[in-house]
Amino acid sequence: MAGKIQQLNESVVVRSLRRFRDRYLSSAGKVASSDVAAIGEDGPGFLDSLPVDVQFVIMALLSPADICRLGATSQYWRAMVRDPLLWRYFLLRDMPHWPSIDHVTMPQLESLDAPLSSGDESPEDGVESKHDYMAEYLKGCPACRQQWLPPRPPYEVVTSFLQSLVSFSEPRFAMFGPGMEQLDVSMVTRLMHAPEVLPVVGIPQRQINGIGSGISYMFNNQHKFNILTLYSTNRVERERARVEQQSVSNKLFTLEGTDQSGYSIFSPAPQVQEVCQVVDGFIYVANAECGRGAGELEAAQIRAVVNPAWGSASRPLLVLSCVSRDDSEVVRSTSLGSSSAKGRTPCVDMAKRLSLPQLPNPWMVQDTVAETLSGLLTGISWLLRCSGVRL
Repeated sequence: MAGKIQQLNESVVVRSLRRFRDRYLSSAGKVASSDVAAIGEDGPGFLDSLPVDVQFVIMALLSPADICRLGATSQYWRAMVRDPLLWRYFLLRDMPHWPSIDHVTMPQLESLDAPLSSGDESPEDGVESKHDYMAEYLKGCPACRQQWLPPRPPYEVVTSFLQSLVSFSEPRFAMFGPGMEQLDVSMVTRLMHAPEVLPVVGIPQRQINGIGSGISYMFNNQHKFNILTLYSTNRVERERARVEQQSVSNKLFTLEGTDQSGYSIFSPAPQVQEVCQVVDGFIYVANAECGRGAGELEAAQIRAVVNPAWGSASRPLLVLSCVSRDDSEVVRSTSLGSSSAKGRTPCVDMAKRLSLPQLPNPWMVQDTVAETLSGLLTGISWLLRCSGVRL
């Protein structure tokens, strides 16, 4: 299914590029002075003369930055590389492989659901695209997104140095989610025994009734932070449910009913409410292994925890999209379908499944592997920065 959709998208893109080229070259045949300057005094170059199908293959092999550089070589290529169907194709092709996404770089997925062109129509024939797919791609692509973030003001360097001289209380984060309990490899256990990743530096004395004090870790050998782990039930019930692949009665939340749209409404247990009132942010460990998510219930429980009634809506939410092992046989299973039953849910699909774009909080989804903890430091770095820690 995914292969057929990809093939269809390629044919639509090539047809759109071919129509543009025919229109451009026919108008260039009138030998306007600007056209001569655009294509050179000796006529089109070798790359310009290639069939459109070959030009598309070349562009498909280039990085986004190289495509933009290609667009700077002439008026023809500037218009060619801005074709909306081309970047829509790149979005559909590459989004499943992005290792992270956040509230700033999340593409508008609704723009990808509706067909951009149909039949014999194309944007060059007068059907204008309402979305800038090129901007969406460059904003979300990990290799390009840093260029789209606002630059750091020069005074922040001095401010960061002065703040480094002042001691702050370590930030505290509440960690919960099915990915801590359902996976074959316990990410929490690995985290506690991986000093090369995040050294354990102690257990604070600040106790929360029924929860404990959490564990303090050291990031980058200079920034302490605390994680309070919230399990849905006791260890025996969690292990039985994991082995039998059954759900457990989540004691962290109480089902209050449904809203007008039929979505579940949860209320955190009293001890969880106390945690939500004192922490600086949240870590949700999602089970990213194929077929293990319960999107609507998970989204409702996340909404219950980040409810502004318990604290500021500016507190960040880090979602660790976690699998047990980094298996070379694991493929990414997208909403477009997959040829394998075994796969990892892509970050963009995870954000959609958990309804993260509807949250007022800043959020990030980061691919993580429980066995190696790969991706964890990237997520923790984002979480600390959003909590006011100067890294």
